[in-house]
Amino acid sequence: MHYAIPHASAAYMAKQILKKEGKDIPVITTLHGTDITLVGRDKTYAPVVTFSINESDAITAVSENLREETFKHFDIKKEIEVIVNFVDVSRFNRKPIDAFRKVIAPSGERIFMHASNFRKIKRVQDVVKIFAEVHKQIPSKLLFVGDGPERSTAEDLAKKLGVIDDIRFVGKQEQMEDILAIADLFLLTSEYESFGLAALEAMAAGVPVISTNAGGLGEINIDGVTGYMSNVGDIESMSQQALSILKDDATLQKFKQQAAAHAKEFDINNIIPLYEKLYERFL
Repeated sequence: MHYAIPHASAAYMAKQILKKEGKDIPVITTLHGTDITLVGRDKTYAPVVTFSINESDAITAVSENLREETFKHFDIKKEIEVIVNFVDVSRFNRKPIDAFRKVIAPSGERIFMHASNFRKIKRVQDVVKIFAEVHKQIPSKLLFVGDGPERSTAEDLAKKLGVIDDIRFVGKQEQMEDILAIADLFLLTSEYESFGLAALEAMAAGVPVISTNAGGLGEINIDGVTGYMSNVGDIESMSQQALSILKDDATLQKFKQQAAAHAKEFDINNIIPLYEKLYERFL
């Protein structure tokens, strides 16, 4: 089961029904983030979350940080095993489509990218502010991928800062691998990330990441290697870090190569066997 609510609680009920038929089916619950850090902390849900996790035969979390947060906020009696999120590196190992890049950056500008659900926790206004600072010194464009409640706020700020003409809001997209292939730098300014899968996908595409050091991001983004990390809301620091990566082609290529190399540690072929080994323990 993925997420404590509602799936693990539904699995518990299903397990009790099957027991009446003489079948004892093990349940393994994987915690992903919002089920613990957002929904689960609601006092009305907390008892159900705690009960569902404790009744699971095995529990996994996608990062060390999420494991710690779960023990911190819930009375969990069982061990939680960390099996990190994974990415299909072969899917994101794409050559950029030149025609696509020229449409976005016709004069060879650097391309920034952010992808999220545009909720408050993602702090998309910070993305605009960082871009505006870098834009003063380096010809650049920004791609916003996704949609959500804070999109209009980001658009209004971009107009106010005078950079709206160099920003493209492209909405939700399925072919992320083609979009990431043309990006030079990925911005993830979140207040909290249990893991940061969007950052990992960017690295798999050879795109360095400027991120906050919140939650589990430090477990995937290596400061000074795959990109840089700063405190939440530190626009000046993240802007300077972005400029340091984009200052010349050699530096950018170095970070791109390092990001892609690190992403291979999280490749699907390395992580899936860990899940299979866990399942086999209970079969």
